[in-house]
Amino acid sequence: MERNFKKSFGARVRYLRKLAGLSQEQLAELVGIEYQSISRIETGLYFTTFDKLQKIASALDLSMKDLFDFPESEPSKEELIGAITKNINSFDREDLENINKMINLYLEFKK
Repeated sequence: MERNFKKSFGARVRYLRKLAGLSQEQLAELVGIEYQSISRIETGLYFTTFDKLQKIASALDLSMKDLFDFPESEPSKEELIGAITKNINSFDREDLENINKMINLYLEFKK
């Protein structure tokens, strides 16, 4: 299997995992594999079996097609906002305060 495909597929899995708000460890547990295997998939060092692909898709609440639906380009601003919003909704008040501080620091640094 070509390395470029494995790298593209791995980047797609990483993006979808983060969009779902899962760590590598959490996804690995849902799939029934070691977190190191998720890391190797995401970095393009390793591909996996059809059975595991189905489990990854299921754990991410996606179809198999979604796993292989590589975008033509980077995620749009709207997709990024959607992903951030989904993640933010899972945080408690203390986490939100810390995130707000980080955003303010970033904005200061960016000036």
